[in-house]
Amino acid sequence: MNPFSSATAMLAALDRRELSCAELTELHIERIERHDEKLNVVVVRDFGRAREAARAADAARARGERRPLLGIPVTVKESINVAGLRTTSGVSAYAQNVASYDASVVTRLRDAGAIVLGKTNVSWDLTDWQATNPVYGRTANPWDLDRSPGGSSGGSAAVAAGLTPIDLGSDIGGSVRVPGAFCGVFGHKASETALPKSGQRMSPPLPNPPSLMGVMGPITRDAADAALTMDVLGGPEGGEEAAWRFTLPAARREHLKDFRVAVLPQVEWAPVSADIAAARQHAIDALARAGVHVREVQPACFGDLREYFRLYRQLLGAAMGLRLDAAERARRIALFRAADWEFSDAHAHGLEATAAEFFSWHRGRERVRAVWAEFFRDWDIVLAPITLFAPYRQIDVQGPGSGAGFKIAVDDQDVIYQMQLFYPSLATLPGLPATSVPLGLTRGGLPVGLQAIGPYLEDKTTLRFAALCAEALGGVLTPPMFAA
Repeated sequence: MNPFSSATAMLAALDRRELSCAELTELHIERIERHDEKLNVVVVRDFGRAREAARAADAARARGERRPLLGIPVTVKESINVAGLRTTSGVSAYAQNVASYDASVVTRLRDAGAIVLGKTNVSWDLTDWQATNPVYGRTANPWDLDRSPGGSSGGSAAVAAGLTPIDLGSDIGGSVRVPGAFCGVFGHKASETALPKSGQRMSPPLPNPPSLMGVMGPITRDAADAALTMDVLGGPEGGEEAAWRFTLPAARREHLKDFRVAVLPQVEWAPVSADIAAARQHAIDALARAGVHVREVQPACFGDLREYFRLYRQLLGAAMGLRLDAAERARRIALFRAADWEFSDAHAHGLEATAAEFFSWHRGRERVRAVWAEFFRDWDIVLAPITLFAPYRQIDVQGPGSGAGFKIAVDDQDVIYQMQLFYPSLATLPGLPATSVPLGLTRGGLPVGLQAIGPYLEDKTTLRFAALCAEALGGVLTPPMFAA
C-alpha cells in the first residue's frame, strides 16, 4: 500500500487488515504536513476530527460494519461547507466565515465512512483556471511549481501529489475537468441533477437551490474511484428523497473496442496548442488501432458552435449574477462590455437579462439537450479538448470580469483568456457528464488530457471509457518531486 494507490485498493487493504483506518489517515496527514508547503493546496485542515473519525472507523470495522468508503481519507473544495470549518471561496470579505452545517455531499461522504482531512484551495470567488486568492494564497502544480494546477478546484494538485485519494470539486466552466487535465488525473463533471447542488459558498441549505449548469464532481487518480464516489453522492437534494431514488446505469460498453467514439472536429475560432492537437491525434490513431469505431463528427445543426457558445455565455452570466448586488452587477457589465469581444458581450447580456430572455435561453438550452440525446443514439462518447494548452505559467488575474479583454498565448497566437470557457461549455450547456482523461505527458514533461462527454445521466459510460482510454494511451503518472 502506498499513497498513490487507488481508493479501491486502499479499501481492499483495509478489508484484509493490512493496515488500520488510523494508519491510513496518518499516512495522508504526514504527507500533507511534509509536502504541502510546496503546493499550498490543503488550506483548511481538520486533522483532529479526522483522527477521531479514523478511530471510529476502525471500531466500526471491528464490529463487522461495511460501508462504501469506510476509512478512506478525502478532501473537499474550500467552497463546499463543512460544519466548523471556514468557507470563504477565497474572498477576503468572508475570511472569518465558519460554516454551521455540512453540505449534503459532505454528509453523504461521512455516512459512507469517508474521513474528511480538510479543504482544498480555490481561485478568487471560483472564477479562474488557477487556484489563487487573497485569503490562502497560490496553489502550485505538482508537475511544475511555477504553473497553474487548474481551477477553480485546486484539489487536483492534492490528488496528483498523493495527499488524498479523492477530492470533491465543482464545475460550471471546467473547474473540475481543467484541474484534472492540468495535474494529470481524472476529473469528473457529473450530469446535472445527478448530485446535490446545495451546500456551497455562504448560502443556507435549500432543497432546490436556484442554480443552473453548475455541478459537483470527484477528482481521483483512478476512474473506478470516481464511479464509486458518484454512487455514494448521487441522489436528490435533501427533502426530496421521500419521493424518488437514484441509481446510475452501468456503462454502455465494457471493452474499449466496443465504444462508438465521435471526435469533435477542429474548431477554427477556438485554437488549441500543438500539445493538445498532438494528444488529440494520438488518441484518434490509438483508438482506431484498438478497433474502436471512431470518426470526426458532431451534430450538424450546431454549425461552427458560435451560437452554442453564445447561449452558454448568456446563461452563465445569468447564473453567476444571481448573488450580485446592483453595484457589483453594474461593474461587471461594464468590464465585459469594454472587452469588445462578441462572447464577453453575451456574458454582459446575461447579467442584465430580463425574465423573458432568460426563459427564452432556457428553451434554447432544452433544444440543445434534445439534439444531444438524439446524437447519443448512434454514439457513446464525444472526445474533445478540455483545455487550450498544457498547464500555463501562473499569471495575475484580478477578479471576475478583469480577464474579459486579457489575452493569453496559444503557441504563437494570442487569444482572449476567457476563450478557455469554450471547450468546457460543450458539456456544461446541456448538463452532460464529462470526464477529463489523463493521456500522459507532453514532450516538455507536463500533463495533457482530453475530455470524454457522454449521454445525460450515463456518467459511468464516460468514466469507463476514460479508464480504458487512459490505460491504453498514457494514464495517471506520479509527479517526480512528490514520489517519495
